[in-house]
Amino acid sequence: MGFSAGEAEWRARLGTLRQVVRQELVSRQLAAHLPDLPPRRVLDVGCGQGTQALQLARRGHMVTGLDASPRLLDDFRAALAEVPVEVGDRVRLVEGDAERLADLFAPSGFDVVLCQGVLMYFADPGPLLDAVGRVLAPGGIVSLLVRNGDALAMRPGLLADWEDAEQAFEGDSYRNRIGVRARADRLEELAAALARRAMPVRQWYGVRVFTDTAASDAALPDAATLDAVLRCEERAGRTDPYRRVAALLHVIAERREPGHDPSDGL
Repeated sequence: MGFSAGEAEWRARLGTLRQVVRQELVSRQLAAHLPDLPPRRVLDVGCGQGTQALQLARRGHMVTGLDASPRLLDDFRAALAEVPVEVGDRVRLVEGDAERLADLFAPSGFDVVLCQGVLMYFADPGPLLDAVGRVLAPGGIVSLLVRNGDALAMRPGLLADWEDAEQAFEGDSYRNRIGVRARADRLEELAAALARRAMPVRQWYGVRVFTDTAASDAALPDAATLDAVLRCEERAGRTDPYRRVAALLHVIAERREPGHDPSDGL
């Protein structure tokens, strides 16, 4: 597995409906757990072109972006050139692999860790979750965006791809829209893995309940329609049963103090 094989396709689809819905919903959901004050030390693992990192820098947080792709980091730098100097000064970019997270950064060095759209490219996410727990300070939060393994058959089923739908019921792997074989996470298993690392789940959301089957190159609708789409997606993403069949899960977990009861929040 590896994102690099689909990087060009990813870059080509930035700004499309599916991507805008994803980024906007994640930003809104995260904001509910991350007030602007006091400013936090944020690490964005797999920051890519920097959509979420820049949002947080604009809000006053100090952001470190980590990515292995020189091309995506160049995209991020180009975006930084377009923002006010005081915003750009809050951002530091580091080129490196997520696997080296614990070697690159000091223990408890961050108040917030974003790891969005990254775990799906790891056959075994355990070592990366260990590293996230190491660099996250007690009381800090982690934001994980993962493919929903409990609803893996939804997209192929709604697209009448019955062969893939049948296979999805039994497995945890899939071929994503950028052509890469990736892995899905089941909510209860992910929550248990986080709890074992003293990072119990605080809240979780669904992302792209209604728009996941939109064409990969679907353009944005007019502003009024987009607002309606986002309102419906945002409500569905926090409401059962809709959020349980979302394409993606956005999981917010909190790093507990040593000795605290690590029971999860589900």
